[in-house]
Order: sequence, then C-alpha cells, then structure tokens
Amino acid sequence: MEQLPTSPGERPEDTSSSRGAAYTATATISEQGIVTEWSEEASRLLGYVPAEVVGLPAAHLLADSAGDAARRIPPDQHRWRGTVALRHRDGRRLEVGLLAHRWTSTGGTAKWFVVSAVAGGPRVAWDEPLKDWAFTQSPCSLAIFDADLRLVRANAGMEGTLSLSETEMRGLRLSEIAPDPVSDETERKMRLVLENGEPQSVDSFVRPTGAGTEHGGATSLAPLRDTDGRVRAVYLTTHDRAGTEDGLQRMLLPDVTNARIGTTQDSTRTAQELLDAAVPGLADFAFVDLLEPPPRPDEPSPAPVTGPVTVRRTAVRSVLEGSPESRVTVGTTTVHPPLSPPVECLAAGRGAVYGSADPALARWVGQDPGAAWITEYGTHSIMVVPMRAGGTTLGVAVFSRHQRREPFHPEDLWLAEELTTKAAVSIHSAHRAGREHTSTMTLQRSLLPHTLPVQSALDIASRYLPAGGGAGVGGDWFDVIPLSGARVALVVGDVVGHGIRATATMGRLRTAVRTLADVDLPPDELLTHLDDLIIHLSADEADQGAAGEAAGGIGTTCLYVVYDPVTRRCTVARAGHLPPAVVSPEGSVYLLDVPAGPPLGLGGLPFETVEVELPEGSVLALYTDGLLQPREHDIDEALDSMFAALVRPASTLDTVCDRVLTALLTHPPEDDVALLVARTRALHSDQVVVWDLNSDPSVVSHARRYTTDQLTAWGLDEAAFVTELLVSELVTNAIRYGEPPIQLRLIHENTTLICEVSDASSTAPHMRRARTFDEGGRGLLLVAQLAQRWGTRHAPIGKTIWAEQSLIGF
Repeated sequence: MEQLPTSPGERPEDTSSSRGAAYTATATISEQGIVTEWSEEASRLLGYVPAEVVGLPAAHLLADSAGDAARRIPPDQHRWRGTVALRHRDGRRLEVGLLAHRWTSTGGTAKWFVVSAVAGGPRVAWDEPLKDWAFTQSPCSLAIFDADLRLVRANAGMEGTLSLSETEMRGLRLSEIAPDPVSDETERKMRLVLENGEPQSVDSFVRPTGAGTEHGGATSLAPLRDTDGRVRAVYLTTHDRAGTEDGLQRMLLPDVTNARIGTTQDSTRTAQELLDAAVPGLADFAFVDLLEPPPRPDEPSPAPVTGPVTVRRTAVRSVLEGSPESRVTVGTTTVHPPLSPPVECLAAGRGAVYGSADPALARWVGQDPGAAWITEYGTHSIMVVPMRAGGTTLGVAVFSRHQRREPFHPEDLWLAEELTTKAAVSIHSAHRAGREHTSTMTLQRSLLPHTLPVQSALDIASRYLPAGGGAGVGGDWFDVIPLSGARVALVVGDVVGHGIRATATMGRLRTAVRTLADVDLPPDELLTHLDDLIIHLSADEADQGAAGEAAGGIGTTCLYVVYDPVTRRCTVARAGHLPPAVVSPEGSVYLLDVPAGPPLGLGGLPFETVEVELPEGSVLALYTDGLLQPREHDIDEALDSMFAALVRPASTLDTVCDRVLTALLTHPPEDDVALLVARTRALHSDQVVVWDLNSDPSVVSHARRYTTDQLTAWGLDEAAFVTELLVSELVTNAIRYGEPPIQLRLIHENTTLICEVSDASSTAPHMRRARTFDEGGRGLLLVAQLAQRWGTRHAPIGKTIWAEQSLIGF
C-alpha cells in the first residue's frame, strides 16, 4: 500500500455535511495507490465524477503535499483509521475521517476499501431516552446500588432474576432481597469497588425460588463515577452460566460456522482470518506459527515430542494497534524452546489453558526472549492450540488475554479449537493444492515448447498464462512444427478439465500431433486421427474405472493451421475450436471462416479443410477460449478488444501479444490462456525454381545440369556434388516407379537447401537394404545418408519425395 489518503470523507462539523440525510462515501484503492472504484456518495462529497478519478493516483486528492501527508501501511496491517485533509473539486480543503480495510480477492489481488461516514442534518435530541432504553431493555440482568449498597435501579432482566419489581426492591440491600452467603460475598466485593474503584467478580449469583434460593450464573461489579471521577455507585451485571459449555456452544456455534476462514488458497491469509475471528471477540492478542519447513501434506507426520521447534510467524492480531506484543515479525522464523507451552501442546496433540501462575509460562519467559510480551503486557491467561489436519501437524495458534480480566474457561478453549481446526483444514488443503499445482505446472512446462523452432515461413511470438483461480492448471497448449517444403504448422488446443490428468492428456495429444505432422497429413485427416486417439483414451479410462470430467479428454478442441511460404496459401481445419483471427497488411481484421467441426472424442463426424491465400505480411492469431472469457466481458466485446489490439501497428509480435493480453485480461485469468501470433513471409522466385521433366531416363542428366547451374547462380557451388547425387536418385526413382507428370523443385531457404521431386503416383517408396549382388535398392539409402532429413508427402493426386540439406559448413 503506497498512500492511504485516497478516499472521500468529511467531518460532521463541515458546513457541507449539514444538509440532507447522512451517507457513507466509499472508494476502492489498489495496492499501487490507484483509484479503481468511486461511489456516487464520494462524488457528492468531493465533487469529482468517477471518470475524473478512477485510474488516477489517489494521492492527487490530497490537500497537502504527498511528502507530508502520505502514510505508508505495513504489509501485515489490514485496517487503518484516521483523519486526512482532502481537496474538493472546487478547491476547498476538507478534513475527512477515514476507515480503510485491506481486502484480498479470491484471485489473490489485494486492494483497499475506504469508507467515510458523512453526517446529515441536525440530529434528534434523543441521547437521554436512548440511555434509559438501553438500561431497561438490556438482555442482561442489570442493577445499580448506591454508596450504602442499597438498590436504586434494576432493569427488567434483574426483576426477572430476583422475582421482584424495581419498586419492590428499591432501597433494599442485596442480602435483604435474597438472603444467602453468596449475597453476603457479593456485598463484600461491592464495598471493595466503592473503596478502590477496581472492578470485581463473583463466580455465582443468588436466585430466589419458591423453595428458597439457588445459585447460577456469574456476577460482574463495576464502579459508576461522577463527572469528577468519584465512585458514587456500583454497577452489577449477572450472566447466566447454567449449562455453561452446552449453552455457550449453542450460542457461539453460528459464529464458528460462519467465520470467514479459508476464503482463499493462501495459508497466510487463512491464518490471519483465524485471528480476525478470535480477536477481539475471544482474545486480546493472538498469533499463528506454522512449522518450518512445512510438512508434506501427503505424508502424515507425528506431533513433535521434543524441542526446540522451528516455526514461521505467519499472522498476528491484537486489540492494540500495530500488535506491539509480537516480538517476531510476520514472515520470519523463530524457535520455541523445549518444554515451552507451544512445544508441550504440539507433543500432546491437544490444546491447553495456562494461567499467570503456571510454571510453564515462567519457564517459557525465562528461556525465550520472544516471550517477554507475557510479563510486559500483564498477560494472565493463555491458550495454546495445535493446528492439525489430515493427520499432519501444521503449527500452533496462541491466544492470550491482558486487557479483559476474566481468564480463559474450558468453553473458550473449545471455541478456539473449533476455529483453529477450521483454519488448519483450509491450510492443509491449500498445501496439497499448492503441491499438486506445482507438480502440474512442472509437467505442463515440460510438455509445452520451451523455444520456438527456427524457420523462415513465419515470424512468431507466443504467450501462455496458467489459470489464476482455484480451478488449477488446465490443458491448454500450442505448438509450432516445421514441415517439409519450408512449410510450418501452427497448433493450438484446449483439453477439458484441470490438473495433472488434463495436462497428461495434453502431452499425449501434442506428441500425437507432432507424429502425425511428421508424415505430412492434411489438417482434416490429422484431426480425424486425433479424434480416434481421444476415443481410445476414453475407452481405456472407462476400463480402468477412472472418474472425473470428460474422461480421456472428450470435448477437447484443436485448431491446426499449415502455411506454405512458396504459394502463400494457408490450410486450416478445426475441431470445435475458435477460428483464427487474420490481420491483412492493409489493416483490416477478421475471423477466418473455417467450419467449426465437432470437438475431439465424439467420433464419426467429419472435419473440413479451408484453404486461403494470405498476402505477405499478414498476421495470424491463434488462441484458446480463456482469452475471451473474462468476467467483465461478453464474447463480442472481447473480440472487439482483441481486434483493436491486433490491428494497432507494432514493431514486434511480442508487443502485439502483450497488447492483446493487456486489453483482455484485467485480472488473473480464470482459465488457461494460450496465444500464438504469426506474421507471414514469402519465398520469392529468386529462392524457388521449378522444372517440369519428361518421364525419360535421359532427362536425369538434364536435371543434374539444371541443378548445378542454379546452385552456381545462388553461390552454392560447394553443395553441388551432394545435391547432384540427390537429384539424380530422386528423379530416377520417379521415372522408374512413378507416373508422369514429373516435376523437380529446388528451394533455397537461408541455410537450408530442399530438393523435391513430384509425380502423379500415390505409391510411396520404401527404403530397403540391398544385398551384395543386387543392382537396385541403394538409391533411397544413399538419399538418407546424404540428406539431413527426407520423406514423402501425399497430395490429392500423386506424391512428393523431398530431401533437405543443411548448408552450414559448405
């Protein structure tokens, strides 16, 4: 939090607040000090409309210079209150009382919610009646006794407790109203209150019955002082403790059940929520220490039986501002010595209450300088509760009292254990989820491409963002695969579900796509094979009794794009995936019209291929649906935002990617996001040459000569010998085993030289090892030895045999 004075508010005495009804001005400030929300009441107070404030530094609202007025808030403080000088839009200076709360959303984003109560018109003079109503109608039993210990006031609760009206009791002593030794003890302590002005308590209270008297509840005695501070009377309050534990549990159980503990997967936040629920309602000061290092959640650990125990101070909370009792800073480690109460309770595996006279507290203070707060602040009662869940000891929670006088009772320990157990379960679950998330992320990173391959057909940039919510890592993925003939395949897919299972399915699919792409399958055929793979995976999981969403990845989507820089044609097929966006060199942007096709795993439904020609310099954007599904946008708005980001001129594609993510994602995404952006290049006539050849063995020599002349023109004479051999073998093979027409193509792509021979036969050649006296069978073996890689790709009519050489070293 940079600067707190960031929200409207106004003192009641300000003249502008004297008109109309009272209201509350509110605003929300980011951790970076930027105004993110501005209410109508805030506009009413300071005169600024939201458009004038939202998005600007909140420090601009300060009447004083930022250097004088700015207040920095410690990271572990979650509330601030004070008075700040703000500047009205018309230039007036307003002294504003603020109350600010630090909130953390489920996505992990912290912000400040700032409020200011603004007084309305003249108040109704009802203070005296209100005080009288509060006394007479209080649910507690209340009575006032004067300096002679005679009753002067009693509310309805006390009348019911003593079975007499106030009129009947006025002027009588308690021992005269309910004769009993307990009444005598109560009167003795009343005299102490009158003498020394110190509050007193009695463990029980006398209750008249038809057969005499009975004892129940407890009594608190407090002094009533006049304006000069003199004790003039005694205030008596009784609390019914009949059926103490059961009654208190029934009374407090809704608070335990509804306590906001474990709202996030953040262990530190959960520990703080535990303390927020306990202080000040249960304790005056409390802290949570988690074991360091944290135990493995999948390996139950026995409670420590010996000290010392190393812990990390995770959260603190006190009724005193700034929690001065804590000698250990949140986030740092400390050591609890042997035989200290935290170690004793961790060893026993259960909570305990310690009084001020307990030797264990004195021993703790003597051994641990960090426990000096016990004596320095007059702590008289402490509860220590181990944090355990799933058979694992996570740490310890300590609660203490030094402001209120009553010690902790067994019912307080029960409540503390309920709250602590709720927090421990949440922290344990967060540890397990965190470990699984880490494992899944590690697996996913190992499966996604670490670097994009070197190729000349496309300029490419990519981004991958894992989900930021509680769903876990998903199965979104992308890939860039170089193909034969200088072509490149772009792939984006989305496996349904989250976690390790989805990531593993994604890895299988990515491997399958690479394998199928290596044999140059057309996009629609490749998706058909992937569809079969998903069906087989689902069947395998069904046989194994696997449960979960979309077994085997049924419903997975995929987009497969092949771009040829020679023809500048783009071939696309998709299986239920979002279509790619295209930005033309002139600046127009549109979605490529590609039939959707069914998601993978349904079986029996065809996929269609679309082929379009893209001018050089066109931009293709492939993405997963997590990019277009943030909370605050519908799909059309998201597409418009994406189009606007894509069409803006940019020097690099990385800039384009960042703009798209910035425009569409204002918070951590709820689903994985994969984005792949590519700008097309073209191989021109000076890099590609084609010859049509007759189906005659005599043309082999002509093909060699054409090749040698072209390599000389390209300045690649040193590669001529190997290339001549490759061309000779490939052309001879096409004439001998193929069908006309026959075509020879050479492609010079940076440091790569590609030789391709095409014919009209669909029969693929097979390499075999020739025996000693065989006259044939050595051609393709020679090609495999001379080329860096080689292969066959099929066309609707015929095939192409290609061989690729690296020119590095020539």
